Amino acid sequence: MGAIRKILDFLYVAAGIAAALCLIAILSLIVLQMIARWTGEVFPGAPNYAGYAMAAASFFAFANALNRGAHIRVSIILNAVAPGPKRLLEIWCFGLASAIAWYFTYYAYWFVYWSWKFNEISQGQDAIHMWIPQSVMVLGGGLLAIALTDNLIHVLVKGDHRIVRDTVDAHQE
Repeated sequence: MGAIRKILDFLYVAAGIAAALCLIAILSLIVLQMIARWTGEVFPGAPNYAGYAMAAASFFAFANALNRGAHIRVSIILNAVAPGPKRLLEIWCFGLASAIAWYFTYYAYWFVYWSWKFNEISQGQDAIHMWIPQSVMVLGGGLLAIALTDNLIHVLVKGDHRIVRDTVDAHQE
């Protein structure tokens, strides 16, 4: 189990790093487009590539953000109930979220498959095969589904999730 845990944790961190690199790519594309305009050149497709990078940053960040406590969790009910009912609510929440994430990933896969099968090309200046930027939905959705299922299994086996907030609250004493 220790090897699986290390692989999963590595995947979550790698996805977070990929999301950060996508944000750097967006910044680079914007700066390059500004320089191109100032010099009278044209950088075709830059807004499209920035949009693809924004989608990639979002989807890659999902699993990493979940395990770092950056997702919004409405825990007012969870904090108000006893440990027994709290565990049942956690199981229900992670179970439902896992099912939705796997459902999304399954249909995202078929969406990408048909884009590839029909050789769909973007309508913008970049004329990129759409399955390439769309594949990020499948990867990011799959990683989120794995992270949610990982937390569900952890709640079932250990009684608590693996979400650890790594942010500093303003109201800490």
